[in-house]
Amino acid sequence: MRARQKLVGTPARPRLAVHCSLKHTYAQVIDDWAEETLAAAATVEEEIADQCEGSTADTEAATVVGRAIGERALAAGVERVCFDTGGRKYHGRVKALAEAAREAGLDF
Repeated sequence: MRARQKLVGTPARPRLAVHCSLKHTYAQVIDDWAEETLAAAATVEEEIADQCEGSTADTEAATVVGRAIGERALAAGVERVCFDTGGRKYHGRVKALAEAAREAGLDF
């Protein structure tokens, strides 16, 4: 909650929120002012889970989710985002997702 006091997704720069559970990785591009999700990707989706080799809870799976969220955000007209790690350190799955989203074309 401390990070969310400072990070607010605006229409010009929505928030890229990341959530990592023990089995899956989730990412959403959120406009907090309009209270709507502009794009989302997760390893629970069949098309993303099929691209993951083996586990859906490793850095390779997070890379697939990062690429997918980057492509979907660009398709929705979003180029710049602010990155919300969800209280997790910028390491491992969170870092892999962020780097893949940057490679896909998102700016943050």
